[in-house]
Amino acid sequence: MTGAARTFADARAWARAGTELMLDAVAGLDEAGFRAPSTLPEWTRKHLVAHVAANADALCNLVHWAATGEKTPMYASAEERAAGIAKGPTLSAGELRSWLTGSARRLGEGLDALTGEQWQHEVVTAQGRTVPATELPWMRAREVCVHAVDLGTGVVTFADLPKGFLTALAGEIRARRGLTGLPDGPLPEVAAWLAGRPHSLADAPELGPWL
Repeated sequence: MTGAARTFADARAWARAGTELMLDAVAGLDEAGFRAPSTLPEWTRKHLVAHVAANADALCNLVHWAATGEKTPMYASAEERAAGIAKGPTLSAGELRSWLTGSARRLGEGLDALTGEQWQHEVVTAQGRTVPATELPWMRAREVCVHAVDLGTGVVTFADLPKGFLTALAGEIRARRGLTGLPDGPLPEVAAWLAGRPHSLADAPELGPWL
């Protein structure tokens, strides 16, 4: 598993698919369901949904940057990013669903409106990486796909994510972790292990969380 090259079209398709998976996963949650723990330590589903919604808003800032040339960071500060997550538990189930849906729609519309030239404009991620705007769909695909699983509703597992996405994700994480080998097992389980998520691989060493 070397991480087959992903295309721009791939990333856009995965971002759309992951968004649908995320929206479907929260569609049936009532207030108690939103307050339940996610699979991420110390985060309820409200925290996680707020994080994904705020991520869409932040990526909209980079879309604006690419479209206009006006420098617009994802987040004004680390405190602003944390505040977006902390806002989650203060919102009702309906308010969270509305924020998640509305922010995803605004991001999708913003990405659709970029011209070929604007897609090549450089922006800076929250981690300080300078990348062309063509990286934005991949950044969003990782967020929505992996966090749809992290909700822990049972509606979405790594096995439900697109195979091409899992291959690209596994290749990227493997390279960033500097791993020379991978345990044997199904691709969804290997990707889950690489991402530091629950998996069924036997005797695989524990990895810290990623993303």
